[in-house]
Amino acid sequence: MKNIFDNSLTAKNAKEFSQRAQSLISLCALRFVLACLAVIFITSCNEKKTEEPQEEEKETTEVALTASQYKTVGIETGIVENRNLNKIIKANGYTTVPPQNSAEVSTLIGGTVKDIFVLEGTYVNKGKVLATIQNLEVIGMQEDYQSAVANVEYLQLEYNRQKTLSDENVNPRKTFQEVKAKLAAERARAQAAKNKLDALHVNTKGTTSVVPIVSPINGFVGKINIAKGAFANTEVSLFEVVDNSQMHLDLNVYEKDLGSISIGQVIDFVLTNQSNKSIKGKIFGINKSFSNESKTVAVHAKIDPADAKGLIPGMYVSANINIVNATVPALPKDAVVKNADKYFVFVKEEERAAEKHEDKAGEKEEAHEEEIHFKAVEVVPGTTDLGFTEVKFVHDVPANAKIVTKGAFYLLSAMKGGGEHTH
Repeated sequence: MKNIFDNSLTAKNAKEFSQRAQSLISLCALRFVLACLAVIFITSCNEKKTEEPQEEEKETTEVALTASQYKTVGIETGIVENRNLNKIIKANGYTTVPPQNSAEVSTLIGGTVKDIFVLEGTYVNKGKVLATIQNLEVIGMQEDYQSAVANVEYLQLEYNRQKTLSDENVNPRKTFQEVKAKLAAERARAQAAKNKLDALHVNTKGTTSVVPIVSPINGFVGKINIAKGAFANTEVSLFEVVDNSQMHLDLNVYEKDLGSISIGQVIDFVLTNQSNKSIKGKIFGINKSFSNESKTVAVHAKIDPADAKGLIPGMYVSANINIVNATVPALPKDAVVKNADKYFVFVKEEERAAEKHEDKAGEKEEAHEEEIHFKAVEVVPGTTDLGFTEVKFVHDVPANAKIVTKGAFYLLSAMKGGGEHTH
């Protein structure tokens, strides 16, 4: 009986052991499966992450507008045209006037400012009195002149009398020579006094202490550096007068471009800080030395007086120096847009039929608004002249392709921002 009981216990323990072993194996298998699934999940995520940048790098080259958007934006199209454009050299500079057309007005004699007759910006003619100063020394100059003139008159009579006596041998020749010398000296003194008064623009007749300050050229009054009642010094500029009728440009051209520059070449320039109105000029002079450490040479260009109206010295300009003409394929410059470091134009694609969509109930079809599609085509821009830009297509396009000439920037923004029409 004891043996039977022991055998029963042994069989029971073996059964429990077998059950525990099976449970342990199942648990290990489960862990193995979970580990495999985790590895597959991580690998899948990594592959997805590596694929995402590729999707981001893929750029769309198409954009679509609805008919209403097309009309609102004001898209205009055209075709590539062969145009005679100039090869150009770009240069910066500023407007200026020749030295003879600009004057710093000062006085030859110091004095107190009595009156000022002009304002800044006033146009004056040569000889116009700008102001007057007062100096008592002028009275002495006038007296010297009048005294010398009186002495000349007296000595002239004495000279005539002594000459007659000398010719008749009545008086010694020496007396006549003395009178002649005195007459020459007084004439010189009178002329010197007159020259001083003329330089001061003071009348030789009468006596006055007022000295007029006159404009030496025609032009516009610039800065006024005096005030009524102040003392005007001889070494100080009192007025600035500028004649803008002979305006020209001083352009800075780099050494590498000098070989292409010559006298007589036509330039087109615009004012840097104002409108984009193009003004023409012609080169008349090229410096033979460098202007500064930037290794540029000053090139001078005349401006037609009719175009110089409204210009003042010191305006900054951006200029194109026209070198040679060439017939090249070109588009209006607004047709070419830049994205990153590449340039594109937009080609209008063939019209597509309006798409029809069935509603959820499937009862009827609704025609959606027609779309106009455009494709961005890469180009290499060349010379820009007279509002047109030379273009070279990276890939061939049809000769009669309709290219967007107005509104290209809007299409670029829509393409970059995903602004095309969607359903």
